[in-house]
Amino acid sequence: MPGGVRVYLRVTPRASRTAIQGLMEGPEGRQLLKVAVTTVPEDGKANEAVLKLLSKTWRVPKSSLTIVAGLTDRNKVVEVAGEADGLLAMVRASWQG
Repeated sequence: MPGGVRVYLRVTPRASRTAIQGLMEGPEGRQLLKVAVTTVPEDGKANEAVLKLLSKTWRVPKSSLTIVAGLTDRNKVVEVAGEADGLLAMVRASWQG
């Protein structure tokens, strides 16, 4: 997508620690980035924790991250604004350790 990338997530709230846990295959065969957060899924707290983790891990401003699908679901789509090639490299590095 021009001007950014979309990342598909599988979020686990109430986890023992906040972390990116790697990749998994979703129900439609799509690769999902597994993300765990310690916060509860109430009043958008888990969504905020996800955006904070991604912002810190990918070294992008939190304002450049938007949840475009799945606000109340464990499966989410996050849009990351910016230069696509550089963003893809950062996203890939986050799940490869």
